[in-house]
Amino acid sequence: MALTAQRGDRKAIWAWSLYDFANSSFTTLVVTFIYGTYFTGYMVLGPDASGALVPDAEAGTVLWSRAVTITAIVVALLSPILGAFADRGGARKRFLLAMTVICVVGTVALYTSEPGQALQALVWFVIANVAFETAQVFYNAYLPDVARPEQIGRISGYGWALGYVGGLLCLAIALVVFVNPEVAPFGLDKATGEHVRATNLLVAGWFALFSIPTFLVLREVQVENRPAFGTLVRESFGELAETARELRRFRQIVRLLIARIFYNDGLVTLIAFGGIYAQGTLGFSISEVLLFGIVLNVAAMIGALGFGFLDDRIGGRPVLFISLALLTVAAILAVSTTNTTVFWVSGILVGLAIGPNQSASRSLLGRFVPDDKETEFYGFFAFSGKATAFIGPFLLGVLTAAFDSQRVGISIVVVLFAIGAALLTRVDEAEGIRLSGRPAA
Repeated sequence: MALTAQRGDRKAIWAWSLYDFANSSFTTLVVTFIYGTYFTGYMVLGPDASGALVPDAEAGTVLWSRAVTITAIVVALLSPILGAFADRGGARKRFLLAMTVICVVGTVALYTSEPGQALQALVWFVIANVAFETAQVFYNAYLPDVARPEQIGRISGYGWALGYVGGLLCLAIALVVFVNPEVAPFGLDKATGEHVRATNLLVAGWFALFSIPTFLVLREVQVENRPAFGTLVRESFGELAETARELRRFRQIVRLLIARIFYNDGLVTLIAFGGIYAQGTLGFSISEVLLFGIVLNVAAMIGALGFGFLDDRIGGRPVLFISLALLTVAAILAVSTTNTTVFWVSGILVGLAIGPNQSASRSLLGRFVPDDKETEFYGFFAFSGKATAFIGPFLLGVLTAAFDSQRVGISIVVVLFAIGAALLTRVDEAEGIRLSGRPAA
């Protein structure tokens, strides 16, 4: 069922990679550096000593963490069954298109929520974020179909690097056109933050426009005698049950996914709350948070490209260890300093490590999965990224509320990175490739 005709084809590789370029605008602007920061700083209102309604940043942080938690739970529940369904029904591309459209529509809707309408904003954010994360299942499953075994690490790195370029360019446009000008463009009302919310429209247009080549070039998975819908649902659950019975064959995948549960939880927490932490604890303005995001994206692009080639030379597992070491050092620096220069250094380290971590995780699974179970296992990949991904944001929210300190809250990521690295020592990359039946690089 793999699309072997497109494997190694440059046009297919670039069309696949361009989806990363398109969708990274959402994570960069909405989740991390603009809307997440705007929501926590301005959307939740509470009374001050005089009874006047003013922004409540601590309450905003807690509510945002709850929205990230809900997203994680929903994606964890949906991803494995949707992956099996897409494999059995030959609907990978159609699912990818549907989730992309839902994410774009939800992102447009975020523009409509004004300060004080936090619940409405959170509903639209969860819808858009669930669609974004679910789309990743179907997108990632194309990686073993467009990349040859000996180039899977660098192709995964190309995708992440293009993603950071896309996020960087979109962020720069948002900064220059919408956020920084003293007079807001297009008659937008700065008093209500409309100029900041309008960046969601930029994200939606960017995502929609640059994902078009992906849908024009990548082919749908072909299956013979596609069953009726009811039969397809039953067979999809049956496929999951069969995979569960064959866990011994897929033991290296299981070990990788268990390790990823923890280190990715730390990564998700760091991504979702990095800009919020910079604003709330170190006093960064929105413009400074955006500049920080630009520098981080440049570092991430360099890391993804450089380590992508290293991935193909030494393997994905060693690259993951290197990235986790860098992330741990960066997190310790960030939570232990009040010096903005040191915080900038920690941000650059995060950037250099975050791309290789995500890219090597994706490529390592691509080496381990059999040809006929790609979307299903990338569904489990999403599950491992989301099954407990609510724990990091949840604990961050709990610790932030308990100690009235974002610094204490974000320190949880150090623990999660350490647990993930310890579990990763049990993964045998060579055996995982052999058990997949795929040719070695």
